Amino acid sequence: MPLSDVLALLPRLDAAGKERRFHGLNLQSGFDQFIKLSTFNDARYGFVLEDTCVLGAEVFVCGERSRGKGEVLSMTKDPTASKYAWKIVMFSELDEKRQESQIFSTGDHQWKMVLYPKGKGLGMGTHLSLYLALDLATLPAGCRVYADYTLRLVDQVYSRNYDYYRKAKSWFGASSSENGWQYLFPSFYQSRDYLFAKDICIIEAEVIVIGIGSPF
Repeated sequence: MPLSDVLALLPRLDAAGKERRFHGLNLQSGFDQFIKLSTFNDARYGFVLEDTCVLGAEVFVCGERSRGKGEVLSMTKDPTASKYAWKIVMFSELDEKRQESQIFSTGDHQWKMVLYPKGKGLGMGTHLSLYLALDLATLPAGCRVYADYTLRLVDQVYSRNYDYYRKAKSWFGASSSENGWQYLFPSFYQSRDYLFAKDICIIEAEVIVIGIGSPF
């Protein structure tokens, strides 16, 4: 059989006629149906001689057409919620500066709440602004955390029937270590005694780490 006819039996490119691309998520490539066994074992084609087969590879490196970054998301197995309560006394006397809670832990990471009593950004002068912040010192370089979190003002009078809260899911990392709300709570509602009883405010954070994004 002419060599050209033999080579015609073998695949050279994928089904779409395109080159195969190799990268961090695709380190190997090949053909599930490379050649029919009946053809491979047929002595007329000469693929097997004296029970010996020679395999060869011809590779042309075309170069990278694009270079990008990838990320692997490792999901947390059986994630559990961690809660932390921040008690602020003499709340009405706080100035407009940034206020921070003590550090608390969820899994392998440390967090804190950040409060702007007089508001921040578009909420300045009209709302309380409240954020959850990740301590980047507990995060490996290039990684980020995906978390489900709730921030709430605690009802101190009516058995928590009137807690005021917001809930979200966000990524936390070097480019965005804080997430929250500029418009958490209107300032004029601070007269509501069940949230600010005896000039005390209790803010609670509930955090669940869903997964970790790592670069490759």
